[in-house]
Amino acid sequence: MSDIEGVYEDLEADVSLEEFREAVEAKVEQMGGLADEETAAMLVAHEIGESEVGGIADIEPGMEEAKFVAKVLSIGDVRTFERDGEDEDGRVVNVEVADETGSVRAAFWDEHAEAATEELEEGQVLRIKGRPKEGFSGVEVSVDDVEPDPDTEIDVQVSDTHTVEALSLGLSNVNLVGLVLDTDSVRTFDRDDGSEGKVSNLVLGDETGRIRVTLWDEQADLATEFDPGETVEVIDGYVKERDGNLELHVGNRGAVEEVDEEVEYVPESTPIEDLEIGQTVDIAGVVRSADPKRTFDRDDGSEGQVRNIRVQDATGDIRVALWGDKADIDVGPGDEVALGDVEIQDGWQDDLEASAGWQSTITVLESDSGNAGGESAADDPSNENAGLSAFAGDDGSEAGEDETGASAASSDESDDAGGAEGAEADEPTDGEELEFTGVVVQAGDPVVLDDGESTMSVATDADVGLGEEVTARGIVRDGRLEANDVF
Repeated sequence: MSDIEGVYEDLEADVSLEEFREAVEAKVEQMGGLADEETAAMLVAHEIGESEVGGIADIEPGMEEAKFVAKVLSIGDVRTFERDGEDEDGRVVNVEVADETGSVRAAFWDEHAEAATEELEEGQVLRIKGRPKEGFSGVEVSVDDVEPDPDTEIDVQVSDTHTVEALSLGLSNVNLVGLVLDTDSVRTFDRDDGSEGKVSNLVLGDETGRIRVTLWDEQADLATEFDPGETVEVIDGYVKERDGNLELHVGNRGAVEEVDEEVEYVPESTPIEDLEIGQTVDIAGVVRSADPKRTFDRDDGSEGQVRNIRVQDATGDIRVALWGDKADIDVGPGDEVALGDVEIQDGWQDDLEASAGWQSTITVLESDSGNAGGESAADDPSNENAGLSAFAGDDGSEAGEDETGASAASSDESDDAGGAEGAEADEPTDGEELEFTGVVVQAGDPVVLDDGESTMSVATDADVGLGEEVTARGIVRDGRLEANDVF
């Protein structure tokens, strides 16, 4: 047995002996006689071992080379572009490939691009060697070499339309039909180049799950055209990850259209009696009561809004704070609702509360209250449940990255809600003695009390907790109550 064959025997890689010999000969020539065949064989074996990956999920940007086997899911069109300093245009074709661990976009350049459009077929299994990099919609592989592998089977379904459950990081050219569960307002942001971008969100669900859809720029206004309960199709989306969760993004090449299809969405919810502080969960139940919507001023001068409802299932009930646009949802007593991605927090008198911010989903499943499209029970000033229970803590978040990598700022509606000062109808006079009773909606410096009609900022060293009802007595100075007694 030769030295080359001895090294090859220990090599755990899917490469033929003939290919290995050719690589060793090339390495010997490359090193100009500084390495014998055995040394060159060990160097080649090391390089092959470094580039072989267990699956697409193991491919990372920055790897010098990756070798893997994958099935063709879709083949894009040839795109041409001008190269700097060259007369001949370049060509590229993006091919979506996948294995059991995930999917990735493979870029076929120039002569490979022409061969891809003429010879590749969806469902075909390929052995690919290429250079991974961070691309427009996640990790991409720039293909250096490719050959068919008809003897390998990969259990990946080739389909024109995906389900939520079938989505994986890096997948592009995604078509998905889903039920609109929630919509969002359009937000604007400034890019690094000075241009203005737009972004909005939809939440879609199908029989396999739920996913947030982020719409960029020309597509952002689509979020205002659909209502919960309608069925839409996302066309040419791409999958990215944010905060550990997959999202489906739609750029200028994609679209979202209403379709006439029946899609069933059955939410999986956590029983209310099983909820624990710090969880982010889905809950479902019937609305027992609904408070009026309240507005407040944040510390940055912007205006926020919040509304509380109480939701009950077969195991218990919980107060839910609806922040921002969620506070405008027409929901009242008797409505059956599903709430996704709500945060469980410590509330009044050690009672748990749920916070539904921008990332949450609120879907009205059935309405038994008879107030749909009319006056909500929350608008009734006689509602005995009126008033805020507590403002959430600081947990602002970003709208995400756009297709150019720009960041779109979007503050969580619960962020800095403790700045809700000056909402009184009749401002107290400076120097006036005042006694104010209300629920603690901010504990700290200052304490903020809410009596259901107005808020008061209180300067005090008293130890009070969120949700506790207290009375503060003292002198008003500069719009703040300097309390002598708190009880």
